Amino acid sequence: QEQLVESGGGLVQPGESLTLSCAASRFIFSSYAMSWYRQAPGKERELVAAFTSNGGRINYADSVKGRFTISRDVAKATVYLQMNSLKPEDTALYYCNAGSYSGPEYYPYDYWGQGTQVTVSS
Repeated sequence: QEQLVESGGGLVQPGESLTLSCAASRFIFSSYAMSWYRQAPGKERELVAAFTSNGGRINYADSVKGRFTISRDVAKATVYLQMNSLKPEDTALYYCNAGSYSGPEYYPYDYWGQGTQVTVSS
């Protein structure tokens, strides 16, 4: 069974940093574009960052540009989301996803992890 497993969430204060990890199966990691989504209470799930399967194209939501960095470790088949200068509005359940690109747009497939909670509060 193909799967994605997120980890690394937690409670931090505003301005602090956190790194999320997403361990993927080899099939998913080598076959699909990868991304991070988040969903805050009462809000729709939104795309935070994504990149193509070869890492050649990277997209970020405007709200996280300059603060978040998506990266990957090919040997570990793991995708990371480095989050700096965290704000209370970054509080959400963060999900890893596998999908594809059509032109500049990322489209999620039905490969989702269980999510990891990030809470930014003083």
